[in-house]
Amino acid sequence: MQFESKNAAATVKVYHGYGHKDNLFICGHVLNGKPKKPSSFTNNFLLNFLHIFRAFLVKPIPSAVVQLEWEQQSFQTTTRPDGYFEFEWASETEVLAGWHFVEINYLSAENQLIATGEGKIFIPNSTQYAFISDIDDTVLISHSVNTGKKLRVMFTKNPRSRKTFADVVKFYNLLANTHTQPTLLNPFFYVSSSEWNLYDDLNEFFKHNNLPKGAFLLSGIKKWYQLLKTGSTKHSGKLIRVARILKAFPKQRFILLGDNSQKDPEIYVQIATHNPDQIFAVYIRNVSADKEIPTLNLFETIQNKSIFTCQFNHTDQAILHAKSIGLIDN
Repeated sequence: MQFESKNAAATVKVYHGYGHKDNLFICGHVLNGKPKKPSSFTNNFLLNFLHIFRAFLVKPIPSAVVQLEWEQQSFQTTTRPDGYFEFEWASETEVLAGWHFVEINYLSAENQLIATGEGKIFIPNSTQYAFISDIDDTVLISHSVNTGKKLRVMFTKNPRSRKTFADVVKFYNLLANTHTQPTLLNPFFYVSSSEWNLYDDLNEFFKHNNLPKGAFLLSGIKKWYQLLKTGSTKHSGKLIRVARILKAFPKQRFILLGDNSQKDPEIYVQIATHNPDQIFAVYIRNVSADKEIPTLNLFETIQNKSIFTCQFNHTDQAILHAKSIGLIDN
């Protein structure tokens, strides 16, 4: 979410955070210019192209002073060269499970308010399952292995006309509701090589398709001249982000969901190898036929054989597997 102070020429973008009383995390960007107006979600090619292009025209504000307000606590930090900031802190008061609002202010050198952003942070119950999911070609049909198709879809479609894989919404909502209360769904973390430039569009895509609400952890902002390289960020960053989530929730049992178009199998097997007691299952969508056997071979290297693995061609196969292992009810 993002807000601005009166006459402000800056935007504080705050992304959904996560944590528990002793380890809370939230991040965002400070950018030049006022917040973007809501998209009309047109099917016009030119307007869709301009919409995506503008997302890569962002002008980050480096070394900006940002202040987080949480209950009676206050913290300050400065933005990195790309305008990015993050806060990690412990709460002095108990924090109930659920979603909580966080306010972050952008301050001048004279400590005057320039702009304000408001975000949310999710606190799960420690007894809940947690889900870490890739986005492109796991949930969202993106054609990651075919650059031409990938760019054509990205430029010609809007967040409401982009397509999910069949039954993926059903699968993810079953997972969100499994073994928990309807008022407190299981937490989802969406970790992707897509850039923060695309956060608003991804958020709209998830809301429009009624996919479980969660925290997005994306890759660094790119400039307009890097647009054709979108999604090509080094995958070591994705491994670090997944590991950070697991470290934040040592009592949680995690299910990892991805696809074999890029490096998800390698990353998830490495995570399962180093965190054998935290991983309950690994699901990989088979979108690249030549990687089907290598993915199965990677599964065999997981030493903890109590970790369930499933490579599937269609989402209904993953649903049947999840039912067979008791992850979701029959």
